[in-house]
Parts: sequence; C-alpha cells; structure tokens
Amino acid sequence: MKNILFLVAFLFLFQSAHAQLFTREKVLNDENVDKNFLSYGYYIGFNSYDFNFDYKTNKPDIQTKKSTGFNVGLIGNMRINNFLDLRLEPGLYITTRILEYPESYFNGMQFTSSDLEREVKSTYIHVPLLLKFSTKRINNFKPFIVGGLSTALNLSSNQDNPDDNSAGKFRTKKNMYFYEVGFGIDLYLYYFKFTPSIRGVFAINDELVRDADPNSPWTGNIESMKTRGVFINFTFQ
Repeated sequence: MKNILFLVAFLFLFQSAHAQLFTREKVLNDENVDKNFLSYGYYIGFNSYDFNFDYKTNKPDIQTKKSTGFNVGLIGNMRINNFLDLRLEPGLYITTRILEYPESYFNGMQFTSSDLEREVKSTYIHVPLLLKFSTKRINNFKPFIVGGLSTALNLSSNQDNPDDNSAGKFRTKKNMYFYEVGFGIDLYLYYFKFTPSIRGVFAINDELVRDADPNSPWTGNIESMKTRGVFINFTFQ
C-alpha cells in the first residue's frame, strides 16, 4: 500500500512539473530577441585540451597531463530562420599541457627527469564558423545543437625556432584547423539571453613540428599529434 501511494504521489508531482515547464504559459522574457537578422554578444568560459597521438611503432603511449584553461570572445549571429542561425565566435583560448614520456623511449641513451616531460603552452586565436540548430522556444528556454569548422592561430607556437627538443624546445605549428560539435540551452532572462553550452573540438591537421633527428625520442615515433578538447562557454546576448 505504501508503494502504491508513493507511486501515485510521484506521478502527480511529475505531471505538475511537466505542466509547469512545458504546457503552462508564462510571461515571455525578451520575446523579440531572436527576431533580429543580426545580433551580437560575448562569452567567457573554460577549456580542457588534450592530444590524440598516432604512433609509428608499438611503444607505450605518451601521456598528456591536462589543465583547465580560459576562454573569452565575441559572438556575431545571423538569423536564417526560426530554427537555424549562422554564428561567428572569434575568441582567445589559453591552455597548458604537459607531455609525459615513458623511459622506454630513451633506451640506450642518457637522460634526466626533465627529459621525460615537455610543457606545451598554447594561446589560440580561435575562429569558428558554426551552424546552430534550435528547437521551438518553450516558455523561456530553447535547447539547441551546434556544429561547424574552425581555424586557430597559436600565438605561443615556436614553429620557426631553430632549436628543437635536443635543446629543450618542443615545437608546434602555428595554424590549426578543427571541426566542432556541441549543444546548449538558451535561457531568456528579463534583461538578456544567457546561454550555457558545451562543445567538443577535434583537430584535422597534425600539430607537431618534428626534431631534426628522425630518431628523436620526443618526436621520432609520432605519426601524428592532433589537438582535441572540450569547451564550456557562458554566452550573454
């Protein structure tokens, strides 16, 4: 009997919540904000970058020690129709990764503990061009998915540095290309639209600049090194 009463109470609460969120009409905040052909905003957020390695031979994997980075940028939005928008989101993305090499990469060589780690600092000017696919607005929120292509200029790249890992310099390329996919929800507040979102980013091209020595323990076994990451952004429009 107790279980039946619990089930009835749960169904009643679920029905009430469903009516409040999805069926009961509410006062719409800023109901014309999505009707502008062009609109603008800004975002702040966090990132977590990683590397995806492909190897030439079967050796232990190089590990990437990640850290939480910072994002800030602008948004330009072009309305195509009620459910589709084209967005340009240029921003500054700052991150640091540390590569940890297995000792087996240095077999037959003298090495120190500092040789087993390489710090990779990246400061990207990141410019994505995205398509945003939205659902119908439900009261004061609207879920969406987003995807597209992007390019990035790494201001911290030392691609042109003549020194390589033999002098302690791990080099990466300046120009990167990515594809991106994610989702979020537009929340229509009284004075503005607030949008939390999460997006995955995946590099298309190899980011590694190889050492002069083809048998270098730091780059010799790497077929490709491609950035991948997760962005969490908070947008204000």
